[in-house]
Amino acid sequence: MIKILANDGIDPIGKKMLEDAGFQVDTNNIPQDELLTKLQAYDAITVRSATKVRKALIDATPNLKLIGRGGVGVDNIDVDYAKEKGIGVYNTPASSSLSVAELVFAQLFGGVRFLADSNRRMPVEGNTKFNDLKKAYAKGVELRGKTLGIVGFGRIGREVAKIAIGVGMDVLAYDLFPFKPELELVLGGGIKVNASVKTATLEEIIKNADFITLHTPFVDKALIGAEELAQMKKGVGLVNASRGGLIDELALVDALNSGQVSFAALDVYDNEPTPREEILKNPKISLTPHIGAATNEAQERIGVELASLIIEHFKK
Repeated sequence: MIKILANDGIDPIGKKMLEDAGFQVDTNNIPQDELLTKLQAYDAITVRSATKVRKALIDATPNLKLIGRGGVGVDNIDVDYAKEKGIGVYNTPASSSLSVAELVFAQLFGGVRFLADSNRRMPVEGNTKFNDLKKAYAKGVELRGKTLGIVGFGRIGREVAKIAIGVGMDVLAYDLFPFKPELELVLGGGIKVNASVKTATLEEIIKNADFITLHTPFVDKALIGAEELAQMKKGVGLVNASRGGLIDELALVDALNSGQVSFAALDVYDNEPTPREEILKNPKISLTPHIGAATNEAQERIGVELASLIIEHFKK
């Protein structure tokens, strides 16, 4: 019997699919430092973002035949090396796109109305400084009519664009690779509408967007550093629900303190799972603990897609 370690968990529906197909699925988490020995008892491992499958772990587990990533990025897996060893590597890039896009807009709506800071201060000062707080948060803006720059126009970026168009925003889209700017929006009642975005360079987005959201793979250095922040429109809002390290966090703090950036929203961080205090305590940053794909619907889709890929792999 093929044994699978779902080290970062798997949706119950996906687990049942695997078990019905004759696989043994273990969902007990094994700490990273114990995997070198304990993973040898398994034929496959599925992970999310917490568990890392690097060269040393691959070399120590000759029985390993498959690595599955429940989610989009595979930065925590040495993919090329695994494939060289004949190990199948799979991820689920489409399943969580909508959930991440909705989180982006939850942050944008919250950012333009100061919700993160208001929710920090109201419980403490709401009964003594109500009018002061009311004045402090009286300069909100609307998203409609503003320009959203989307850096990275893959599956998630496209879902973000669909919501932005529905809200009434203008969209500038950039990607390293050529892409089709046309989109199909599915509205309530199943109504379908065709729309498109304006393609732009990264430099054009940096200089012209009112809000910028990042949806690119991990890069060796920050995509947005002090130089890029200085070139942005004063009062820009930034969202990173993609990869930690895409924004220079200390430069971001400086830009927030100076007013160059009005607010930021982060779901990912340089050094997860211990984000730096300058980020955690800044009142202009809305914080979530890497939950972009953490909806019931997305996790069910991820579990089903991952289970299907695993079953198909071992049928070959």
